[in-house]
Amino acid sequence: MEVALIIFALMLLAFVGLGAYLTVKAVGAAKRGVERTVVQARRTVEDTTLRAKSFGQVGVVGALAQVRLDLRTSMRATQQALADGVRVDASLRESLGLFEQLSAHGHELDGELKRLEQEPDRRRTAELLPDLRERAAQITKAADSLRWAARDRARRFAADDLSLLSEQIEMESGALRDWSREPADDLAAAAAEWDAAQSAQAAPAAKPKPTPAAPPAALNPPTPTVQYPWQKAPRPESAG
Repeated sequence: MEVALIIFALMLLAFVGLGAYLTVKAVGAAKRGVERTVVQARRTVEDTTLRAKSFGQVGVVGALAQVRLDLRTSMRATQQALADGVRVDASLRESLGLFEQLSAHGHELDGELKRLEQEPDRRRTAELLPDLRERAAQITKAADSLRWAARDRARRFAADDLSLLSEQIEMESGALRDWSREPADDLAAAAAEWDAAQSAQAAPAAKPKPTPAAPPAALNPPTPTVQYPWQKAPRPESAG
């Protein structure tokens, strides 16, 4: 009875632990989903604000907003392209690692541009604007290069696969259109091969070579010497 209670208690603890684990996992997944939704919504709002500033304001504020918008658009498009490509092409992992390093520079520059939007000294900000544009252009150019290289690679693989598939389809189509050989011809050829195989098996084996006969005995064989019981056995020294 005590053993049964212990087993029941252990099973109950196991079920409770499993339920708690699944609950924590579900809560974590829901929390991550909410965080992604919040980040996406915040990003959308910020991009919309930047577009409004770039079109609605002139001067330093509008220029900063346009630089930020171009930088963020290029980096986001490259990140999406590499993330989609690495799922089907593992060789893009190195490119994704390089983009992560480039992304660190992009985030640093975006933060600096965002702080300068609130800078009251517009003259000083205008002096820094050419250098900021150059840095943004360098980062954008590198991101665009990675993105288009990944797209060109995917497009080349798709073209090669399509070419190979087209060749296989052409071969199959040619085989389907080859009606010059009728099924009766194939059956006749198979029957001929079967007859030839049966004939080869039924052929008599090679006759064995005759065993050479023993040579005939001599016409006058020597008469064996008769040994009489009264004769003495010859001595060894008298032999020969």
